[in-house]
Amino acid sequence: MQDITIAAIQMNARLGEVERNLDSIERWARQAAAAGAELVCFPELCISGHWCAGEVWSVAEPVPEGPSCRRLGKLARELGIYLSVGLAELQAGIAYNTQVIIGPTGVIGKQRKLHMSADEYFHFRTGTRIPVLDIGKCRLGIGICYDNIFPEVARIAAVKGAEVYLMPHAARIGAWPQTTGEQQQVVATNKKLWAKVYAARAYDNGMYVVVCNQAGPAGEEPPTNHGGGIMVFDPTGELIAESRTRVIEEEMVVCRLQAELFAQRRKASCFNLQTRRPEIYGELTKPTD
Repeated sequence: MQDITIAAIQMNARLGEVERNLDSIERWARQAAAAGAELVCFPELCISGHWCAGEVWSVAEPVPEGPSCRRLGKLARELGIYLSVGLAELQAGIAYNTQVIIGPTGVIGKQRKLHMSADEYFHFRTGTRIPVLDIGKCRLGIGICYDNIFPEVARIAAVKGAEVYLMPHAARIGAWPQTTGEQQQVVATNKKLWAKVYAARAYDNGMYVVVCNQAGPAGEEPPTNHGGGIMVFDPTGELIAESRTRVIEEEMVVCRLQAELFAQRRKASCFNLQTRRPEIYGELTKPTD
């Protein structure tokens, strides 16, 4: 790993409004590049919207040859940056909830969501692979929203060489909070959970963790609202950057990830990736009663 500056964006992605969402992604990407970011991290399904209805197929598109990947590939090439973006991917008539890494040379790779939450199961098929993607300055693993509740996913990425782990979210909050106090409670509740769970993912695996969530009301049919939130944890599990707004609105956070801290954590005495014993973990692969 080398030092790398990342930007994480909490943005509102309207359901099915692909061109509008791409315009927003481009605007934020240009701001991030101007601020020195080399990798810009956007939320889950930020292109298509977090669509859990039959119409998801109407906005799904292939990767890497779809129009959104082509447009963002040109943007990444112009700005000399890498983008992490989420969309409904279409392959052989099937939709997947997919996060794509796009760089100056085009699509680097993708992660399909592995675990569907609630009604997502009826609209997306699940992925089956946990790739690690090399963008030069670091190797990326990706866990999409609900995937991050399962420690096995992040651990596999770490074992396969991930140094920075991206956690794009479109975490829904139910009815839109009408008052400032209600919005503050939603933001605080999200971050309290993430500080408890995702700090452990960073600490256990000795890697940087970057969390970013959709923020705002995405559409009325079906009603879909997201609570925002950005958090960055270092390889010791310490929170090193976060969104500052206490209400639900768009925001960008820029943070420098330091290679030396990563190296120190991985070289620490008795660091668990060095002392793990996979030969005795077979119970994890057996179905429960």
